[in-house]
Amino acid sequence: MQLSNYLFFTSTCEQALAFYTACGLGHTTDVLRHGENGMPLNNPVMLGKIMHAKFEGPGICFYASDNDDAEPMRGSAHIIMLEDQSTTTELFAKLADGGNITTPLGTQPWGDYYGKLTDRFGVQWMLNCATPKTT
Repeated sequence: MQLSNYLFFTSTCEQALAFYTACGLGHTTDVLRHGENGMPLNNPVMLGKIMHAKFEGPGICFYASDNDDAEPMRGSAHIIMLEDQSTTTELFAKLADGGNITTPLGTQPWGDYYGKLTDRFGVQWMLNCATPKTT
């Protein structure tokens, strides 16, 4: 058994996955598109949009798609556990570009180097470095 998140966008899935690739999280490994290669098309506006995608990188695996009836992201966040402070700082800055920082990155009362943000696509991310080592 494995639990993975599934992100729903209304029309920006492709841009979001390209952004996550540019941030260094990994890359899209599988894509099906609405109305292409035998896939159904319930709304002509969705033609060519991502119907299902898999995104993978080291320690990362999630799924995503465009849905014209998708609800705004809420109530869930990706948490990435990292091992060094400089990598945590670098990734946090990339993901925060164009987004909203809700907990500034820093050493928290429990001792971890942690921050939380909502990226430009409405996805919440928490980055946590349990043993803040600098490299």
